Amino acid sequence: MSAPVVLRKKNPKVVITTRFGAIAIRFFTDVAPRHVDNFLNLAAMGFYNGTTFHRVIPGFIIQGGDPLSKEPDRTLHGTGGPGFSLTPEPSDRPHRRGTLSMAKMPRNEDRTRDINDNGSQFFICVEDTSSLDRTYTVFGKIINGMDVVDAIASADRDPADNPLNPVPMTVRVEEA
Repeated sequence: MSAPVVLRKKNPKVVITTRFGAIAIRFFTDVAPRHVDNFLNLAAMGFYNGTTFHRVIPGFIIQGGDPLSKEPDRTLHGTGGPGFSLTPEPSDRPHRRGTLSMAKMPRNEDRTRDINDNGSQFFICVEDTSSLDRTYTVFGKIINGMDVVDAIASADRDPADNPLNPVPMTVRVEEA
């Protein structure tokens, strides 16, 4: 799959719906236009629907957007993507509570992390996390639903931080 081209809406907003409730997101089109366009395209195509928040770490992040998280084999969760990666768009936007950021590509065969951003996996900061600043591409923020993020972060999880009871999502694009 190649990165599609989107005609960005004037003031895009995305709503992620989970069994815990809804999370509304606004985007930083000024600092990460490629990442915003990519996320909006994938959402509009239905790519994220049925994927899960496959990595939850209380006090740190919740992560989702892996198409392999739809598979019952939990060892695959967190290793997939759309078949392409994105060149990072670093900025001075800090990783604060409620920040939306793109995850990095999984580790290579030599166990090093790819410098490129994953094409679909994203995370939401549960707390301020300055250690991630200028390393991961910040491209949005939560405008409503941090209580939902906190509920997901509190889910019982396995040793790989994958919720024991999966947290699937549906994602829809709106114009505010």
